[in-house]
Amino acid sequence: MHKRYPHYVIDLSRKLRKHSTSVEQMLWQRLRNQQLDGLKFYRQFPIRRYIADFYCDELKLIIELEGGIHNKPDQKEYDETRVSELEGMGLTVMRIRNAEVEQNIEKVLERIVALKNPHP
Repeated sequence: MHKRYPHYVIDLSRKLRKHSTSVEQMLWQRLRNQQLDGLKFYRQFPIRRYIADFYCDELKLIIELEGGIHNKPDQKEYDETRVSELEGMGLTVMRIRNAEVEQNIEKVLERIVALKNPHP
């Protein structure tokens, strides 16, 4: 996934890292420094023309946090196209509502780890 990206994508990902939401910060505190089952995550990670909220190369996993804006019809259509493109690249996209992180972060973390250690 480490390729050259347009400068505007790099600039935007840096800006997003500096101005993350409280929910992004909450999840990042649990993902950073390989503390979740040894998995290495990046935040605001550029992938082609998109920026993933969180990305794990080992799992080829994108985690997208979703607030209320994702309920709007135009945003839903954009999200569907985006997910389709990213999954077409062989990536898994896990969409997580902000409320899930706020109300039960442990369950969210369990879902992520389950992708690494699937039960037969």
